[in-house]
Amino acid sequence: MANRQRKFKNLFLVKAGVLSMLALSGCGLFPDATSAKPAPVPTQKAVTPSGEPLSALGNVEYYTFTLANELFANVRPSRQVRYAVTGFVPVTTMAYNDADQHPLMLLGHQLEQGLVTEATKRGFLAQEYKLTNNIIMSDHAERVLTRNIDQLSAIERVDYYITGTVVKQESGAMVNARIIDANSKEIISAATRFFPAEVFWQKEHVTTRNGRLYRSEIKG
Repeated sequence: MANRQRKFKNLFLVKAGVLSMLALSGCGLFPDATSAKPAPVPTQKAVTPSGEPLSALGNVEYYTFTLANELFANVRPSRQVRYAVTGFVPVTTMAYNDADQHPLMLLGHQLEQGLVTEATKRGFLAQEYKLTNNIIMSDHAERVLTRNIDQLSAIERVDYYITGTVVKQESGAMVNARIIDANSKEIISAATRFFPAEVFWQKEHVTTRNGRLYRSEIKG
């Protein structure tokens, strides 16, 4: 009888040992869900069409390119249709202010020139309305473009205008572009893009708000 009890006792100890080993191995196979950390999500950096990292400084042509992509997305070029690209003006005044000290004070002029390039590359006929009748010679240079109304050549037919407004902000400007039918005044296409303030210069310590200068500290 005693031998039989010892056999049962030994069998119980063996089973207990096996269950303990399974429990320990199970902890390794199935970690606690509350302690598990999600894998970090990789961040994506903006890149240029060639795959190079995008830095705002000196890449105004890239931002113009993305604006043109949206503006011309649903418009087909035609050799019978002429476009005139004008300057982009501040939305508050609708006029260029040469006393403006905002870092993007020249953005409206650059958008005009940049969209002439983008429209031409896409097959649109852009009208150069600042062309003179003759070459203007000076002591140091010659030119065929002017803002003098008396020197302008006759403007050919214009079917559509490409223009827009600039809404300046502390860190840049919202650009609103549109294509307008010259006859019906209907907007046939529109696009909006944000241009950072440092597309022309590095971030400055001095900025403007409502026409007043403010000095700020830039912490690196």
